[in-house]
Amino acid sequence: MSTAPIDATTTSAWAELTGHAAAQKPDLRSWFDADPGRAERLTFDAADLHVDLSKNLVTDETLALLLRLAEEVGLKGRLEAMFTGEHINVTEDRAVLHTALRRPAGASPALVVDGQDVDADVHAELARVYAFAEQVRSGAWTGVTGKRVATVVNIGIGGSDLGPVMAYEALAPYVQDGLELRFISNIDPSDVAETTAGLDPETTLFIVASKTFGTLETLTNARLAREWLWTNLESAGAIDGSETSRTGAVAKHFVAVSTALDKVAAFGIDPANAFGFWDWVGGRYSVDSAIGTSLAIAIGPEAFAEFLGGFHAIDQHLRSTPFAQNVPVLMGLLNVWYVNFLDAHTHAVLPYAQYLHRFPAYLQQLTMESNGKGVRWDGSPVTTATGEVFWGEPGTNGQHAFYQLIHQGTRVIPSDFIAVANPARPLRDGDTDVHGLFLANFFAQTKALAFGKTADEVRAEGTAEAIVPARVFTGNRPTTSILAPALTPSVLGQLIALYEHITFVQGVVWGIDSFDQWGVELGKQLATQIAPAVTGDADALAAQDASTQALIRHYLAQRD
Repeated sequence: MSTAPIDATTTSAWAELTGHAAAQKPDLRSWFDADPGRAERLTFDAADLHVDLSKNLVTDETLALLLRLAEEVGLKGRLEAMFTGEHINVTEDRAVLHTALRRPAGASPALVVDGQDVDADVHAELARVYAFAEQVRSGAWTGVTGKRVATVVNIGIGGSDLGPVMAYEALAPYVQDGLELRFISNIDPSDVAETTAGLDPETTLFIVASKTFGTLETLTNARLAREWLWTNLESAGAIDGSETSRTGAVAKHFVAVSTALDKVAAFGIDPANAFGFWDWVGGRYSVDSAIGTSLAIAIGPEAFAEFLGGFHAIDQHLRSTPFAQNVPVLMGLLNVWYVNFLDAHTHAVLPYAQYLHRFPAYLQQLTMESNGKGVRWDGSPVTTATGEVFWGEPGTNGQHAFYQLIHQGTRVIPSDFIAVANPARPLRDGDTDVHGLFLANFFAQTKALAFGKTADEVRAEGTAEAIVPARVFTGNRPTTSILAPALTPSVLGQLIALYEHITFVQGVVWGIDSFDQWGVELGKQLATQIAPAVTGDADALAAQDASTQALIRHYLAQRD
């Protein structure tokens, strides 16, 4: 699908939205007072997610114009092109089929793309992952000394790390007793050292996650982990240090998620223990592929299948629900409204669920690697602002840190509040239900942001006139509230898929390829070129610019 994107700024909807934004004076208090049905009309359900959009800075006219914009830029056609396997990742000439990773077995009609039966391929690999997960969980898979695995260490970076670690933290109550996951991603040697500290090499299994088995950080860390394994097994007398014993140890303590089987074998991993995925899966969309092998081990195949089912439920909602009631479409269009018409630069995601504490970090890669683009999918410059900085922390921690900026700062910061009704660990403080107290903050914050506090209300509290302005809250700070029954594997899958599709909708409006990531390549290339200079190559050092030369010389002078 390489035809030029429709320039959103040339549509009639864009022109009307521009005028509408200039004329609009948001007043959530008066909007709610004048419209008793606003909350009900702007609240929607998508699978288990109950989503209240009513505290956003939109009227019915705003939404109608945004929906018309979606129609005029061809969102429906682009969406179908993605689901059916057209090559909408134009710069890499690839299909975009992360949605195929969670299609149920036997789905009809079968999905055949570029001559491949995608459903058959996906479920064959998933069966291999599940079989391996069961071996580890049951104790049938053992280390070189016959002991069962107690710790799985996932070595990856980017999508090969952020997804598994976020999901593992989120689903901690579902992890099998006696199993622990740890994660290595940073090439900083401290990461390997701290992650392996205290581990028993006889009960540790490493998963090296790299599609090409060539990622600098991942392969460096994998070699460090392999050396740690050999050194500690030899110290324990578990292997004798011979090449044969070392090879045998790697075969029992390392598996891979990769399609580069020759490189996997060269590392010492049995290619039979390498789990693959496809070039139509971007790293940031891959947690539901074999990249999730560590998660499947931790929570088990049954729970992992529920996780996939959650993704699929939102996929179905996106594909089958009219746009006027379609949650990811509406949320994506709202983000366009804020970025392009209300000059929002950032977007906060604020989970009132401690287990989701890594969710904002996960969304940073998903959203900013996808939509941080300055050219459209045909190579022409973008005609609008694109992307926004996603950030956030779990409540109530954030309330005591950065909520001041959201409440009384000078910028529009759209914020998504996420909560669950039933906690995994219900506790009481005397007669107080602590989760109820926690969610009272969730409800209070969105109310305060929407409706604020007027100067007269501040004065009525007896506040001295001189400090009344400091205690006024203007309100009209936009929020979306997402409430789920509980943080189950299915609900986590639903949340991830929701934001995947929000990101997709924004990308279509902006006319960009949300599925490549060339922006990460230049720094990686330069690091390879600069590395010799850092290790003493005078010619490589001389080839650098003056600033880089000076910094490297200072580093070398400081290094012990």
